[in-house]
Amino acid sequence: MNSYVLKFQEIDKNKLSIVGGKGANLGELSRIQGIRVPDGFCVTTEAYKRIIDNNKELSDLLDQLSYLMADERERISEISKKIRRVIEGIVIARDIEEEITTQLSKLGEKNAYAVRSSATAEDLPTASFAGQQDTYLNIIGKDAILKAISKCWASLFTDRAVTYRIQNGFDHRKIYLSVVIQEMVFPEASGIMFTADPVTSNRKVLSIDASFGLGEALVSGLVNSDIYKVREGRIINKKISTKKLAIYALKEGGTEEKEIEMQKQNMQTLTDEQILQLERMGRKTETYFGRPQDIEWCLYEDKAYIVQSRPITTLYPEPEVKDGKNHVYLSFGHQQMMTEAMKPLGITFYQPIFKMVSGSDLVDAGGRLYMDVSSSISSRLGKVVLSRYRSSDVLGSNALFKLMERKDFIKTLSREKSALTSNTMLLGILSWVIQAIKFYRKNDAMVVEKMIARNRALIRAVEQRSANVYGNDLFDLILQSSMELKKATSDGMALMVVGGYTSQWLNKNMQKWLGEKNVADTLSQSVSNNVTSEMGLELLDVADVIRQYPEIIEYLGHASDETFFECLAKLEGGKAVSASIRAYLKKYGMRCSGEIDITMPRWNEHPTALIPMILSNIRNFESGAHNLKFEQGWQEAEQKAQDLLSRLAELPGGKRKAQKTKKAISVLRNFIGYREYPKYFMVCYFWIIKQALLKEGARLVQKDVIQEKEDIYYLSFEELREVVKINRLDYSIITKRKMEYEVYEKMTPPRVMTSEGEVISGEYDNGNIPEGALAGVPVSSGIIEGRARVVLRIEDAHIEEGDILVATFTDPSWTPLFVSVKGLVTEVGGVATHGAIVAREYGLPAVVGVENATKLIKDGQRIRVNGTEGYLEIL
Repeated sequence: MNSYVLKFQEIDKNKLSIVGGKGANLGELSRIQGIRVPDGFCVTTEAYKRIIDNNKELSDLLDQLSYLMADERERISEISKKIRRVIEGIVIARDIEEEITTQLSKLGEKNAYAVRSSATAEDLPTASFAGQQDTYLNIIGKDAILKAISKCWASLFTDRAVTYRIQNGFDHRKIYLSVVIQEMVFPEASGIMFTADPVTSNRKVLSIDASFGLGEALVSGLVNSDIYKVREGRIINKKISTKKLAIYALKEGGTEEKEIEMQKQNMQTLTDEQILQLERMGRKTETYFGRPQDIEWCLYEDKAYIVQSRPITTLYPEPEVKDGKNHVYLSFGHQQMMTEAMKPLGITFYQPIFKMVSGSDLVDAGGRLYMDVSSSISSRLGKVVLSRYRSSDVLGSNALFKLMERKDFIKTLSREKSALTSNTMLLGILSWVIQAIKFYRKNDAMVVEKMIARNRALIRAVEQRSANVYGNDLFDLILQSSMELKKATSDGMALMVVGGYTSQWLNKNMQKWLGEKNVADTLSQSVSNNVTSEMGLELLDVADVIRQYPEIIEYLGHASDETFFECLAKLEGGKAVSASIRAYLKKYGMRCSGEIDITMPRWNEHPTALIPMILSNIRNFESGAHNLKFEQGWQEAEQKAQDLLSRLAELPGGKRKAQKTKKAISVLRNFIGYREYPKYFMVCYFWIIKQALLKEGARLVQKDVIQEKEDIYYLSFEELREVVKINRLDYSIITKRKMEYEVYEKMTPPRVMTSEGEVISGEYDNGNIPEGALAGVPVSSGIIEGRARVVLRIEDAHIEEGDILVATFTDPSWTPLFVSVKGLVTEVGGVATHGAIVAREYGLPAVVGVENATKLIKDGQRIRVNGTEGYLEIL
């Protein structure tokens, strides 16, 4: 027999499917000793299902709703209104009504009640649904309560609730509604309490919003609330607001809005003792639920009551801390131009590689990698190293320097050596500098050629060895080859140091001697051995092959990855085009966006990702553009070099300055191209290992251990090794990790955060930019005007001649787009990141680190980018 009514005392978290999120949380709250919760019961989802069951009109309307998109607002509103009318018109069955009446008589039928909606997808750790359904306060009498219950059921189909479900992928037929009937408390004050600061995300700081009367005035935005911040039993901040209105309950039922007496309007709503009483209740509630809570409370006769508690779903997960000390974490992804979430295999595969190179760990938070820089920001040496980080991310660097000003906090930090100041890293840097000095003096371009040849040989050897190795032997090979990768990468770092140093020397001295900024931007155009810029130019060659065949150009507009080459072969010119694309993929097919994550789909797996770039090249360039663009860049660099040297010769001491500059220009052009090679070398290695691991995944599918080979992405590297060894797995681990990844994907990772969860933001000094301009970091000189092309995914890039690319970030996989655009704007990056380097190579004015650029700039707007001073203007 179905139970249509459950008392709070009969409810726990396991009853979520029949009482919804709000009801389940109230049941759990009622179990916490020392927490006062107004009594009540839930009308279960079984009652809702019974009411809507076998209603043809309702079923037809739900069918219509299922086909709508979130932006079809008028149709959503029209159909939702009809659904609400149908539900409110259904008579509640007698047996359901009797159960409700029985519970009301036990609590007191003449009492006042709050009638609240509680959906089965509400107040979950991953989806709040807060405010999506209706609440009715101070409802008195059986008939009024039954009517309010029908209205709550109908409110499952308010416009905002329906739109929210469509946006978040919830099936309208699989979300059910319970109704909470709770005794009313007529409070002197009420409000909301967050057990983690909603502004800074600090888990140690509790925040209380308070106003007079019922909390609905605060929630609906009718009044400004007092805000109190409390940390570990101490009130650390108060903001007392002017409170002109309050909502109070009427004796006969319902509520009214009243003006607060003048003398109370600027009074502190709660006494200090009441604030601390609430904090104690909040922390006890948080401890019980095991995560930060968003709590609704009210105060009656100096006693605090909790009327609801739900998880805070907007907090970014903080890294796990084991030593009990404070730590500071710096985003590794912002440095690597990868702010997307990584899957467990990608994270755990990359972490040991980083440790081998740096001697320190990368920690995981929210599917992203972070460096622990606690000791760095509390030591003199660390501050020097951190200042160098500005070349990767100015906003992250500024956030750290802002945090350093909080001396009391700095004293509490862990002093364990971090990635930036570990002995391994510091000794490595010293050895690279010494070797770089030797390279500079000798200035032998063949050193770069030999290093590249050596790395290619290593990749071929790993590819051959991995082809016929399986099971545990494969994992042994991966660990062994990772050590070889580390040595090869370390050996090549000095080549990167000499190129970077020379670039800085030229920029510094040319500005000092000639008053000219950023000359290295022009001097580094069209250099040899820049594998990333070559990748963009060589796609122009692919476009030259394809442009001869109109039928193939038409085919590319609807090609799919699964049948890409098979269908291509059937078309005129298909053989030649296939050969050209396959040759390109053999050289660059291991690349993709977010390529440090081994699980990300490579161009070899997703060749259609190249199509928008190829079609842009066909539209925007004539045949032979590769050589033309390279020659143009080379000529500009040569002319700039001659111009600098001739102007230097006319200065006092000009002969010596010109000689030093000539040597520096030669060193720059010999070595700066190698800056892009180590990452290319690494992703070549990643592609080989990924193919080998996917073969293991296919074997696990054959043995019914997993459902699809890509399931291995949701296991750590060591977990996968163990599963391959024993051929067993609890598949619920995969299911749980997939759900977590979906949540992490939607989160925005902070650049800097503390172990208390506090997010630290950095700002620019905007003193030198025009009013209304958006500030960023100047990384490639020049000023350009054009149409903004806002691109969030490389697969969606449709570039026309004269466009300025606006993106969240660009990593090497975006480089082929650079040949078609006239300028670059990104939200993430610094002077030494990939997008900046390639922009200079191609001579594109570029500004990076422009916060929220993809939101503030609309696709198609005309903008001006000042890559010399570091700002952009929307024209």
